[in-house]
Amino acid sequence: RGVDFRLPPGGALMLRGPNGSGKSSLLRLLATLLVPAAGRLVCDGVPVSDDPARYRAVIHYVGHLDAVKAALTPRQMLGFWAALRGAQRPAIEAALAAFGIERAADWPCRWLSAGQRRRLALARLIAAPAPIWLLDEPGAALDRDGMTQLDAAIAAHRALGGSIALATHEAAPIANAATLQLDAFAAAPQDLPAI
Repeated sequence: RGVDFRLPPGGALMLRGPNGSGKSSLLRLLATLLVPAAGRLVCDGVPVSDDPARYRAVIHYVGHLDAVKAALTPRQMLGFWAALRGAQRPAIEAALAAFGIERAADWPCRWLSAGQRRRLALARLIAAPAPIWLLDEPGAALDRDGMTQLDAAIAAHRALGGSIALATHEAAPIANAATLQLDAFAAAPQDLPAI
């Protein structure tokens, strides 16, 4: 209740709060994977419910699960995502390089470590570009190099006018990002449905 924010071009919004405060749920609402019980989502002055396909064309959601198929290679996975957005092979190669997974590009994904799988999930953002990134705990399982690559990708995206909303527990803030502290908005027990 009472959650209101704007995400301008080049802007970043960090969603913070304890586990269960609604960070992931809000990202799922923004990704249109959930429908709001009240209120509305507006993009460029148009309610998302009026033209959901238009809105979905400008967002890219990377959830806390990596959505990686074990039998495919990273190059094949990125090719799939790139094809959905009409991107070409150079975007795939750029994505592999941006997240340091070129060496593993032709290995079956089942061989990848948790950190490599996360890098691959994030590399989708480069291979299949969209103006608005919705990221749920993007730094999960990343080592220091992976975090540096993520920070660089975020900075480059914002420099080109892209926007980002992300849920995170990471201590390091993103430069000039707004913060929405969600524990203040958590549902009260009387608001929850009976089971």
